[in-house]
Amino acid sequence: MKRGALKGVVIGVVVVALLGVSVAVFAQQVSPKRHPNLAAAQDLVQQAIAKITDAQHSNNYDMKGHAEKAKELLNQAYNEIWLAAQAANAAQ
Repeated sequence: MKRGALKGVVIGVVVVALLGVSVAVFAQQVSPKRHPNLAAAQDLVQQAIAKITDAQHSNNYDMKGHAEKAKELLNQAYNEIWLAAQAANAAQ
């Protein structure tokens, strides 16, 4: 297999794996009716992850791991927003 083809396969596997992680994290969506500001924050996190993914694609995924780290941190933020909504729900 040529080097370019192998790189394409590796990139494809990484993208599919990341999509699986994103879907799992995004399953914990805050209710916009109950917590509109937190739901809006989650939407912005999703948009930021999408923009970083676009940037990775534009740069052939050669960003020395920094874009991936940013996406991991955004996924953590998304989850923390969900936990904040859960805490607010428990306090009511």
